[in-house]
Amino acid sequence: MPFQATYLLFFVFNNRINQLDATQHIIQRIKQRDIHACKQLYDDYADGMFVVCHRIVGNVTDAEDVLQEAFMKVFEKIASFNGSSTLGAWIKRIVINHSLNAVKKKRIFITELSDHMDLEDEGEYEEEESAWSVEQIKSAIEALPQGYKIVFNLYMFEDYTHREIADILQITESTAKTQFFKAKKKIREILNRG
Repeated sequence: MPFQATYLLFFVFNNRINQLDATQHIIQRIKQRDIHACKQLYDDYADGMFVVCHRIVGNVTDAEDVLQEAFMKVFEKIASFNGSSTLGAWIKRIVINHSLNAVKKKRIFITELSDHMDLEDEGEYEEEESAWSVEQIKSAIEALPQGYKIVFNLYMFEDYTHREIADILQITESTAKTQFFKAKKKIREILNRG
């Protein structure tokens, strides 16, 4: 193996080890109730997790509240972090669960639909989609009914499968798929009106 490739592999491996050590160090400090470690963890992850909260709960005030509650749970449960995923993925799971619970408390339900719903052909909109700006698309997503928005965001931005979404929301997989396709259709309608 050429020297440069060997050096690159060593650098990547060493960097990964250093990241793992840093993660373990901050976890240990949080377990010892080090307020500075808690603040560091919060500062490292809060902005990204706020985006996740906001996409699910739909407004800034509720997202801020959910984020605070989620981080309290992170600090409370940090001892249960076992390293089977990254720390960020573990925190994100807690944030998503708290966000979904907040939505459920507001009694926003997803209606079960027929398993044999006719889902329209997706191919006819491909050219049209490129004409919309990111801001127009964001606005259209924000304008979705809450149930559509939750399913759309979990699938498109949080990388959940329809099966996982169905399990989380306690709906059928076909309902999750239908909600997603209806959300896409609604987004197109909103964009075409604007």
